[in-house]
Amino acid sequence: MRGRLREGGAGGTLTLSVPIEIHPYRDEWPTRYEHSAKRIRAAIGEKALRIEHIGSTAVPGLAAKDVIDIQVSVASFLPEAAYRQPLESLGYTYRPDDDPAHRFFKRDGPDERRLVNIHVCEVGSAWEERHLLFREYLRTNSEKAAEYQLLKVRLSSEHDDVESYTEAKSDFIAKAIASRPR
Repeated sequence: MRGRLREGGAGGTLTLSVPIEIHPYRDEWPTRYEHSAKRIRAAIGEKALRIEHIGSTAVPGLAAKDVIDIQVSVASFLPEAAYRQPLESLGYTYRPDDDPAHRFFKRDGPDERRLVNIHVCEVGSAWEERHLLFREYLRTNSEKAAEYQLLKVRLSSEHDDVESYTEAKSDFIAKAIASRPR
């Protein structure tokens, strides 16, 4: 992956800095999701109780990083081999995550550019619900989607690593979820 390592965080951890590139909406994103989702379904089978397109590429018209985010909901994280081995056989790489409610896999292209993120969560979990609710909020609220897009473009110029960029969006996301009609 192109970028540079920089010191940061407690204990002098290193963070990979890469430019955050926001692209205008691309009509190919739903097709890319469908292609990946079919392969995931074939590999994991019924262990995947739900496979959803999440993130900004799942919102028609919304600018986004050119990375497809896929949520795979399972009954339980255990046994891990039930989803980890099939995903790795498709070329996804497991990356340990500090969030106990989430398992993360990524797939990069030959040029080391990220293509797909897979987020494995337990069905019915707060993690699953939060991501689906935010996607639906943006799909049904064009004013807020436009506001979120402007925020993402601004933050992409202010942050050079995905972790800080993602963290900077968290207040907007939390307010959006809290404001939805019940």
